[in-house]
Amino acid sequence: MTAWEERVQTGAHPVAYRMMRLICASGPVRRVPRVGVVVSDPVLARQVLMDSDTFTKTGPGSPSDLWTPVLGPSVLLNMEGDAHTRLRRKLSGLFTPGYVRDLCERVLTVPLARLREDLADGREVDLVRVVQDCAGAVICELVGLPADRVAEAYSRGTAITSMVRLGRPRLTDRQIRHARTELGGLTAPAIRAYRAGDPATVPGRMRELGLTEEEAHGAVGAFVLTGTETLVSYLPRLVALCHDTGVAVTPSNLDSVVVEGLRYTVPSPVMLRSVARAGSVGGVAVRPGDRIVIATLFAARGRAPFDPARPADPDIRQLWFGAGAHFCLGAPLARAEIDAVLRALAPTDRLTVTSRAVAKRVLIPGYSRLMIRSL
Repeated sequence: MTAWEERVQTGAHPVAYRMMRLICASGPVRRVPRVGVVVSDPVLARQVLMDSDTFTKTGPGSPSDLWTPVLGPSVLLNMEGDAHTRLRRKLSGLFTPGYVRDLCERVLTVPLARLREDLADGREVDLVRVVQDCAGAVICELVGLPADRVAEAYSRGTAITSMVRLGRPRLTDRQIRHARTELGGLTAPAIRAYRAGDPATVPGRMRELGLTEEEAHGAVGAFVLTGTETLVSYLPRLVALCHDTGVAVTPSNLDSVVVEGLRYTVPSPVMLRSVARAGSVGGVAVRPGDRIVIATLFAARGRAPFDPARPADPDIRQLWFGAGAHFCLGAPLARAEIDAVLRALAPTDRLTVTSRAVAKRVLIPGYSRLMIRSL
């Protein structure tokens, strides 16, 4: 790991990251008191993710413990079985490649034009702030907020995710009330747009696709929570990694750089499941009610250093987006946003990082500031 990536991880989780590193170094599967059964092998991790009958998103210690009190019961993040399949089928038409490409072109043209202009004029640019503005603009489009509330959209989303900790399987009552208040500021416009039924809006498209109002409310909330901090973590870290390792991003290698960057930074460093029926993981027996902690960061990054020129490892392929029935539905939108920003920056060998600072005690490790300028 590069020195700066180590600082990014320890800045976010000074105790938990070091603890997980020691646990994962001791073996591919370890039962840890008060944490759960920790899985850090990519093959075993994928097996867990693919077996949703045994390892579920519902039950003790699972994502449902965190998100159901905030988002309600009808969210892909906390569902299994037929109900999950039906809702996912309804949402499958939402983020088609053509739609997300047009969405990004519509909402990111202005901030990315400003980015190009600032760099061309020799000004320093805080890439973290740029990506926050881009992510906020997409959120505004998703929930029906006016464009002048971009900063609010981003800050409300991160105010919720920042309360989550690995050692805390659920939020306190006070945190739940706070999270509902913050989320309500974003979802209220979405519900109005849903009721208006305009298919030009994302909530209106959800209604057209057959989602109930409750399902649309939950979907919008899930997109806010999963599609903001991960992007703001990933893009500055990728640009910093390329700077630190001398890798240039060009149109010809953009895809391999993005995929390798996702493998190495892992925007979803931990995934949780709950054991629904007795079984085993890598020879370790598990019982109903056990918490499974998939250390995605160590499973994906542990085999090799950052190198976009190396062929992709099939065992790790897209593990950061999950697997099976719960593979990230918003992956096409995330990729469209990533590509749009990188195209605005390419070629990156003409950029230099002038200063940076890591974010402290956040859910998704990242930079709080990454200043860049053109050479």
